[in-house]
Amino acid sequence: MAQLIKIYEDNPNPKDIKKVVDVLKKGGLIIYPSDTVYALGCDITNNRALERVAQLKGVKLAKANFSFVCEDLSNLSDYVKQIDTGTFKILKRALPGPYTFILPGNNNLPSVFKKKKEVGIRVPDNSIVQALVRELGNPIVSTSIKDDDEVIEYTTDPELIFEKWEKLVDVVIDGGYGGNIASTVIDLTTGEPLLIREGKGSLDI
Repeated sequence: MAQLIKIYEDNPNPKDIKKVVDVLKKGGLIIYPSDTVYALGCDITNNRALERVAQLKGVKLAKANFSFVCEDLSNLSDYVKQIDTGTFKILKRALPGPYTFILPGNNNLPSVFKKKKEVGIRVPDNSIVQALVRELGNPIVSTSIKDDDEVIEYTTDPELIFEKWEKLVDVVIDGGYGGNIASTVIDLTTGEPLLIREGKGSLDI
């Protein structure tokens, strides 16, 4: 059974952050708020946890399009090939913010993603997520949680999320009501920005 942990975005309690990170380090799955919708995440270095996330999403791990959630752009070179100045300027302007940028992956990708040529990078403008990634010391692999209801698409109430997911994950963070518009996805692998999905992030970057 999952724990429901209340964390305030304007002042995340370090004890609660540490409690959640301890769960991540042991291979646990968490549901957490971001600057867009609530998301399901795990430690990027834990293959068993990654398999669990893929299973819950009903996809094969090697083919899954999960995002890597980073605290800032300083970890970028860990997983992304060297990028040109123009691309870096776009990232710098837009992040942290409600965007997922597709970038060319390098050889340091976790073994389960070795065959992937590109990765989706997120730096959410949300202090809870940033505190989690900082305490963990590496990115969280993440995927948004869709609602079964075709009309709603994304559940925004953390208590309803907890009811639905409490037997499937280890922690649900109650960070207040979430949004219901996902991130804007932009492909930067070819040099020219290519819009993949229009979401919360403005296209004027």
